[in-house]
Amino acid sequence: MTAHDPTADARKAALPGFSLPMASALTFIGLAVISWASILLAGNSGFSDLFQPKTWSNAWAFVGELLGRGSDNTPAFLNLESWGNAVRLSLETLAMSVLAIVFASVPVLLTFLPAARNVAFGELSGSRSLISIVLFVVMRGAFVITRGIPELLWAMLIVFVFTPGILPGAIALGLHNYGILGKLSAEVVEDLDPRPSRALRTAGASNLQMLLYGALPQVLPQFLTYMLYRWEVVIRTTIVVGFVAAGGLGREFRLSMSFFQYDEVMLLLMCYLLLVLGVDLIATWLRRLVR
Repeated sequence: MTAHDPTADARKAALPGFSLPMASALTFIGLAVISWASILLAGNSGFSDLFQPKTWSNAWAFVGELLGRGSDNTPAFLNLESWGNAVRLSLETLAMSVLAIVFASVPVLLTFLPAARNVAFGELSGSRSLISIVLFVVMRGAFVITRGIPELLWAMLIVFVFTPGILPGAIALGLHNYGILGKLSAEVVEDLDPRPSRALRTAGASNLQMLLYGALPQVLPQFLTYMLYRWEVVIRTTIVVGFVAAGGLGREFRLSMSFFQYDEVMLLLMCYLLLVLGVDLIATWLRRLVR
């Protein structure tokens, strides 16, 4: 029998615990130091341009052009006709975002249950079959593909099929968000408490009734919350897909930048920010109703 060494216990108590969170934090700090060192030491990083007087002079000149300084015409944000055009484009952008979230949400509502692992393998649905497993693989694959392709790439592909307008942008945004909403909703189903469904099975309910009355009511509030969150993201992305002639504020923003009409750009940015703020407020209010 070996003697107890109090010195070893003291050394162990003096050493701090090395856990996974600490290792992650140290790794992050190390990567941050390496990244900043590569930026500061690289000769072509452009970091030194931040401290050049010419850079700040160009920035102030650009801000002046946004405000219409140096132009002989009335700035766009002081022109009623320009405001009318911007408001019309803002309504088109809002319509695009609503269409997009509808295109994403309705298919998800019809397909996210088969994409849940506990439904496919019978833990929640009460039965396991080859068809349910195939549906699980197909639905999960569809979610991966649609969310893996960015909205801008979807819009570039779809605009060659449809005429330019808000419909190609809405379809592109809907496809991308279908994959995101589908994955999130399926994971909510996988985290459900199976006891209500089992109670329905004991009472003689069928597999479909177990899903409709045991799982769906638990998932719907969370699904609506995710849908409203994605709507907030969609309204911010509409201006990006508009760059590829998908309509709304994005297309006009690109054209104004191309023709160096910076006062128009300023007006469109103002309308865009007001639109984003309005959608955020509406979505927050709707989320409170859901809860």
